[in-house]
Amino acid sequence: MSEIQKDRKTLAGVAVPDTELVASALAHARRACEPYLYNHVVRSWLFAARLGQLRNIHHDEEVVAVGTLLHDVTLNERFNGPRRFEVEGADLARSFARESGVDERRAQLIWDSVALNSTPSIGLYKEAEVALCTAGICLDVVGLQYDALPPDEVQQILLAYPRLGMKRLMTQCFCHIARTRPETTYDNFARDFGERLVAGYRAPSSVDSVERAPFDE
Repeated sequence: MSEIQKDRKTLAGVAVPDTELVASALAHARRACEPYLYNHVVRSWLFAARLGQLRNIHHDEEVVAVGTLLHDVTLNERFNGPRRFEVEGADLARSFARESGVDERRAQLIWDSVALNSTPSIGLYKEAEVALCTAGICLDVVGLQYDALPPDEVQQILLAYPRLGMKRLMTQCFCHIARTRPETTYDNFARDFGERLVAGYRAPSSVDSVERAPFDE
């Protein structure tokens, strides 16, 4: 089970913590994100929270809230690196957590949740908080574990926070990153958008990197 917060509210049918930290993260996400992206991060939070509840996973609800709500603060067409957008976003989320009085252990869990949000092959096997953030985000982006939630609950969340053309708008952001900061995409999923949708994009091969390593053998 989760570490139940004393103050709670129901959002789109999901019981979530109603604390100063969560309210501040919501407000920060609303300021930082376009409307479609804000709805995405809130849905991701609600999906993550509900997955944790249905599976009786012991976790820190506030960490999951902050990690999901702030995971895409750098996913926009203003992004200018220098590192991959998830790492830049993770640093911002951790700074937000520290400034809000969150201790270092919890702040690091938030950093991991954001940095690994698009790497489910790792994130799903991390701490419960990171795994739940990853699961909620992936459910909303690619439908991973879509059938784990009752259909009526999914629809209630979608009605409260509609997608607003997310597939098209998110694709534009990934293409912008691949076009303007290709060096941040070579070892992550944004590479797929560059290779398929961005003219002139060409990622280096890991095979070449191994072969050119500066060692005699």
